[in-house]
Amino acid sequence: MSFSATWLELREPYDRQARNPAVLDAVVAALAGRSSVTIVDLACGTGSTFRALSPRIKARQSWRLIDNDLSLLARAPESSADAGVETIPMDLNRDLEAAFDDPADLIVTSALLDLVSDEWLQRLVVEAAVRNLPVHAALSYDGRIAFDPVDAGDARIVAAINAHQRTDKGFGAALGPQAGEQAIKRFERINYAVVQGVSDWTFAPQDREIQMEILSGWATAVRETGKLPLPDVLGWLTRRRDFVAAGRSSIRVGHVDFFARPTGTR
Repeated sequence: MSFSATWLELREPYDRQARNPAVLDAVVAALAGRSSVTIVDLACGTGSTFRALSPRIKARQSWRLIDNDLSLLARAPESSADAGVETIPMDLNRDLEAAFDDPADLIVTSALLDLVSDEWLQRLVVEAAVRNLPVHAALSYDGRIAFDPVDAGDARIVAAINAHQRTDKGFGAALGPQAGEQAIKRFERINYAVVQGVSDWTFAPQDREIQMEILSGWATAVRETGKLPLPDVLGWLTRRRDFVAAGRSSIRVGHVDFFARPTGTR
């Protein structure tokens, strides 16, 4: 599954605001004192994780940005005096293990784990564990959506959204809202120390453009499930759009961040 550069650009400021500060602090602390670090970014998109994390790391950095979408990789950051950047086209469903072929100090990913299958997640955990690598995963959707004002159709829409989240996104049947929790449990079972925290999107009444975009995307997803009659979906979408247009709409979308670090006691 791939996303448009326009959508990624629209959401990036909200992603950056949502990233959990305690989790980010744990990542930075784990790399403190090093003169250089190599970071692998899985499903990097246009490089939003690089832009969010690299300014916080004091060491000289080498980044390997991996994605299957060449058009997104073409928009990735270029190398600078403090950070070298290599872009690598790769099908992460087929070739995940190849992403670990070269030495690295940290694996990062954002908005990916809720799209992958349980089997793929286990592959990621195994590859990280056998190499004793820490993993920072940000912005995994956790199933929580809250609207203000409330509409009578919200609960059924959210249930259908969460059902759609569990469909195949290119990695097999997706973990969807359970992804963050499952990943944390997997790493804790192999004695990784995990720092976790919420990283919710928060859209205020003035954030009209992204609210309109995300509402349309949700309505499309719900239609694809076939779980609700089309008139019900369109009616809900019309009412919610009217709230946005009137400057009355706020939305919170639940996400979770974590940093999993090997303790050496497996």
